[in-house]
Amino acid sequence: MKHEVLDYRAPFWLPGGNLQTIWAALKARPYAAQAPVFKRQRWATPDHDFIDVDFADHPHRSDAPLLVVFHGLEGSSKSHYAQALADAAHARGWACCIPHFRGCSGELNHGPRAYHSGDFEEIDWILRRLQSGHNRPLVVVGISLGGNALMRWAGELGTGAAQVVHAVASVCSPLDLAAGGWAIGRGFNKLVYTRMFLRSMVPKALQKLDQHPGLFSREAMLAVRDIYTFDNVFTARLHGFQDTDDYYQRASAKPHLHRIAVPALVLNALNDPFIPAWSLPTATDVSGNVTLWQPARGGHVGFPSGRFPAHVLWMPDAVTAFLASHL
Repeated sequence: MKHEVLDYRAPFWLPGGNLQTIWAALKARPYAAQAPVFKRQRWATPDHDFIDVDFADHPHRSDAPLLVVFHGLEGSSKSHYAQALADAAHARGWACCIPHFRGCSGELNHGPRAYHSGDFEEIDWILRRLQSGHNRPLVVVGISLGGNALMRWAGELGTGAAQVVHAVASVCSPLDLAAGGWAIGRGFNKLVYTRMFLRSMVPKALQKLDQHPGLFSREAMLAVRDIYTFDNVFTARLHGFQDTDDYYQRASAKPHLHRIAVPALVLNALNDPFIPAWSLPTATDVSGNVTLWQPARGGHVGFPSGRFPAHVLWMPDAVTAFLASHL
């Protein structure tokens, strides 16, 4: 295990984790010059559903590495971090794709399920399909929820992960889901971030109920005011967990980090408003293949840099540099 402190410095006019989070998502530039353009493929899933995968439409060699980006809660290829990582892949001459978790591509999936933080079976299926028939290395980044699912996959597969990928990275991921759930359900986080997430999650859940009557209680969903309760009514029920506590315990990647056998980066800012610093993994939690980067600042998938209005290119540059060093 390597523990490194990156030289990230937040702009003086963006103090604190909340500003670094919100400004990065809403105002900072997510690419150097031009916005990435994506071409979408729709894949049929083994359970007769579908996912949409967006491939960055920029020039690259047919054998160039493929950067796979798993998005965060309610994210997509439109998210600032997805755009920034696609831009970084372009700069390196890599291919890039963003698989959408079910229901996140702008169209509701068909089946009686959605996605969750520990969905390593879905990660496995997607990565193996991307690998099959292509003579190119795969390097993978998971953002927030997507990073927990990715690290859960890497831990689950152990030495088998090396047959699929060269290296993996998680960025601002809640690897201890109970701690993350506690943090986002309190104070400013509940007033701002929880409301933002529920604004899209609850309507999508009700659409899912229209597709599959009786899947869960409509009255209970309409009464949801926090993500813990949402996970109890919807996420846990649809994905085979007893309740939210069972979901958080079984889906968290932190207890599995010691089993990771491929080069892995775990990047978390210590001032991330979603993830308590005390819950982050330490050297005793991880295998020797895992590098922990825990800069003091950065917020949640923020890391804005440069002059006003700032950009969010620092994180993609740092993460792809790590991945490139293992190709």
